[in-house]
Amino acid sequence: MTLRPALFLDRDGTLNQEVDYLHRPEDLVLIPGAAAAVAKLNALGIPVVVVTNQSGIGRGYYGFEEFESVMERLGELLALHGARVDAVYVSPHHEKGQGDFAHPDHPERKPNPGMLLRAAEEHGLDLNRSWMIGDKDIDLEAGRRAGCRVALVMTGYGSQVEGGLADLVAPDLAMAIEQILKIWP
Repeated sequence: MTLRPALFLDRDGTLNQEVDYLHRPEDLVLIPGAAAAVAKLNALGIPVVVVTNQSGIGRGYYGFEEFESVMERLGELLALHGARVDAVYVSPHHEKGQGDFAHPDHPERKPNPGMLLRAAEEHGLDLNRSWMIGDKDIDLEAGRRAGCRVALVMTGYGSQVEGGLADLVAPDLAMAIEQILKIWP
């Protein structure tokens, strides 16, 4: 099987506007241009994979049902622009998590690369030819640890990040994808 490159995306602050502990579908607002950018990747046959830490689940602030409702709404909003996400990986683990989600450094919680590694294995993805886009250093570090090139967007928490880990810095997801497509092998 030939491995394919993919685009890994953080969700909150990268694909949609940052909302602390987003768990209500009505609070989800896509960042302008994000859906059209994802649709462009879809048209090119490039897998789009969301990798998201969700400590709110681990801490008991909301559950997987609320998370799934938000993801369903995200799918609806993307579909309005002919876009879709091919896979979603979530890590509810946190050092202050409850029960099974209490973990000081879970391998799937960014900045660890576990979600990206699992996605690559399950979907036949070539991490060395893939990109990770996010608005935090932990997103960039997870991508880098997985072997991906990394891009920082200035939306969400991005304006508070220096960007030293980034191969590319862009004002938003649409511009990041536009720039990546110019240099992607």
